[in-house]
Amino acid sequence: MGKGFFERVYEVTKQIPYGRVSSYGAIANYLGSRGSARMVGWAMNASKSNIESIPAHRVVNSSGLLSGKRHFGGSDTMCELLESEGVAIIDDEIQNFEEVFWDPSTELV
Repeated sequence: MGKGFFERVYEVTKQIPYGRVSSYGAIANYLGSRGSARMVGWAMNASKSNIESIPAHRVVNSSGLLSGKRHFGGSDTMCELLESEGVAIIDDEIQNFEEVFWDPSTELV
């Protein structure tokens, strides 16, 4: 039996390198589900109940905003996790987004 969408999202998310970020849309596009960015977001929210550690904090919106931060318990947890990896953030926005953006469509071949 094939893997479900959430499981495939988790497989991609686990490959985002330390200190890099991807977007909901980029992951959906890589999985052949263009237009399913919201479903990737739902997968990130559900990942906290996953036995394996999923680096959901490394998935942001297409503008580099920490739009999913409310799902990390404390309001600054997502920001703190990214900053601990060297990602510069001001007012919930990644400052060097183009430099730290990781696109699975070009990185995973």
